[in-house]
Amino acid sequence: MTDLETRHLSREVAGRVLVQDVSVQVLAGEILAIVGPSGAGKSSFLRLLNRLDEPTSGTVLLKSQDYRSITPRELRRRVGMVMQTAYLLPGTIAANIAFGPHQRGKMLAPAQIEGLLERVGLPGLADRDVSNLSGGEAQRVALARTLANDPEVLLLDEPTSALDEASVRGIEELILGIVRERRMTCLIVTHNHAQAERLAGRTIVMQAGRLAAIGPTEQVLHAG
Repeated sequence: MTDLETRHLSREVAGRVLVQDVSVQVLAGEILAIVGPSGAGKSSFLRLLNRLDEPTSGTVLLKSQDYRSITPRELRRRVGMVMQTAYLLPGTIAANIAFGPHQRGKMLAPAQIEGLLERVGLPGLADRDVSNLSGGEAQRVALARTLANDPEVLLLDEPTSALDEASVRGIEELILGIVRERRMTCLIVTHNHAQAERLAGRTIVMQAGRLAAIGPTEQVLHAG
């Protein structure tokens, strides 16, 4: 079953084409990697999927529903995003994790927060201030905060590019485990081809805003 589909998705800003006519189907429970040179439109494409940016033309279907019929707040709950740098709110880890549900009038119980922290490998740290976290810990909190919203789709924009190798592998294992457990659909932008091979069954290659290739990861990355 297709979870997320883009149809002729394009974005142009001040005459500059960032994303051009990208049509792709992502299956439920699939991890799809997005690779390509710097400036190819990878992050621009990802930001269109939950309307952080608006497409100039084309659209996105979430479980066959045109995403323009979903309010942006609801869309961003259902299509969660973790950025390259963890943008956390000042205060405790618990306050960050509870933020999304709180916006919808839902209170997370301490046990729920602890459950999420255990899942991302940070048990017992609910009361720690986010200013005292390493880069890897901050990314784990960002993941837990996104998961607190029960998203159906997870967007990851180079989530490990600022981390050391040990943290990278830890976050990758976390992503794989969570996607399998929750049968979530996941799209990950990465400049690291080895990471794409470790995580993604299929990969798309973007060049100059266009979809240059799509297929099984190993086949696409070792073509030609």
